[in-house]
Amino acid sequence: MRGGLVTFMTMAYIVILNPLILGGTDDVAGNALEVAQLAAVTGLTAGVMTILFGMVANLPFGLAAGLGINSFLAVSVVGQVTWPEAMGLVVINGLIIVLLSATKLREMIFKAVPAQLKTAITVGIGFFIAFIGLVDAGFVRASGSASPPVQLGDDGSVATLPTLVFVIGLLFMGVLMARKVKGALLIGILGTTVIAIIVEAIFKVGPSFTKDGPNPAGWNLNVPTLPESIVSLPDLSLVGAFSFGAFERIGALAALMLVFTLVFTNFFDAVGTLTGLTKEAGLQDDKGNFPRLKSALLIEGVGAVAGGATSSSSNTIYIDSAAGVGEGARTGLANVVTGVLFLLAMFFTPLTQVVPLEVAGAALVVVGVLMVSQIRFIDWTEFSIGLPVFLTVTIMPLTYSIANGIGAGFIAWVVVRSLSGKAREISPLLWIVALGFLIYFARGPLEALIG
Repeated sequence: MRGGLVTFMTMAYIVILNPLILGGTDDVAGNALEVAQLAAVTGLTAGVMTILFGMVANLPFGLAAGLGINSFLAVSVVGQVTWPEAMGLVVINGLIIVLLSATKLREMIFKAVPAQLKTAITVGIGFFIAFIGLVDAGFVRASGSASPPVQLGDDGSVATLPTLVFVIGLLFMGVLMARKVKGALLIGILGTTVIAIIVEAIFKVGPSFTKDGPNPAGWNLNVPTLPESIVSLPDLSLVGAFSFGAFERIGALAALMLVFTLVFTNFFDAVGTLTGLTKEAGLQDDKGNFPRLKSALLIEGVGAVAGGATSSSSNTIYIDSAAGVGEGARTGLANVVTGVLFLLAMFFTPLTQVVPLEVAGAALVVVGVLMVSQIRFIDWTEFSIGLPVFLTVTIMPLTYSIANGIGAGFIAWVVVRSLSGKAREISPLLWIVALGFLIYFARGPLEALIG
């Protein structure tokens, strides 16, 4: 029970952070998701899936909306489709994962992708998330010129109060993480939000966009002011608000490639997290296997379906659960405690509208650092490995697309490695995936040629 409480404390930031990520972007039709509704369904889905995972898999690992996938949806997907259509793609992604988990295909695909590329994808997503946080906070801004395309803050300096709050929050969270404080991100978000509220009350900064025009010195999304009420009944209007219309809007090929990216990201995030957590909990045998693997992967797939169906984004296993494991959690009872607390969090959604995007950006940078730390497991001494890994890691943030980074890495891997005399080491499945990405990158000219 203590482990379940600690796991919730380390994961609870997602009830605040997920709505800020998903609610801060208009879709292709100019519509945005409501932050309060997103907070409610984020707590609902995390609570239900965490309890279900604990009861079925009997493992102490919490589930909630995955940061990599929600960022991908907000940045790359809804510029092409509507939010309901994007969540429909997440549902399809989850159904595919459930199917893969029920067979040995998931294991086969996992073995087909080299370990170095798996690590590179995690690192690339970490850089991507951190870059999003820096941009959202105004610490990195477009310069408006061809060279350099981006710059530090406003005219090359940190000149706005919201960006200064971001810097304070980032350092505050960094110190808490360095000192291994339980619930460091949650404490950091709450503490920095208090600072933001005080700054707004004194200086009346206001929003970045007003009726009189843009305000470059303003808060990027939410203006940090105290809400009229703290407790409210959860608005669950987003449950069931998904559609499969993306295939008609952008075409089958483009939609399928988006689904593929979602599946791939979901797939390796879950397997990698499960491996790390079970090892830390001492649940693995000498061969690295652990009990109830199949049921764990099945429920994780169901979490992806549930996340899309509730518009909270794909729910996956959280590495933050390691904190609960460190407190002694070993069975699904810990998950029941964590899940119940997530369900209670639904009734405090007005608080989510207080947190400005600059504070959320600081948390994103910290999460990015945690993911980028995996770079230490990459072998840079062999160039046929280094180049594909480098392309994967750098192209994700530079093009604001996880799909582009994965695709470039896969294509470079099969071409460079095979022409370096290592073709026999490459799985046929990897060739098929690389070919699919090649078609994806050339889809514009191909569609024009077909048309």
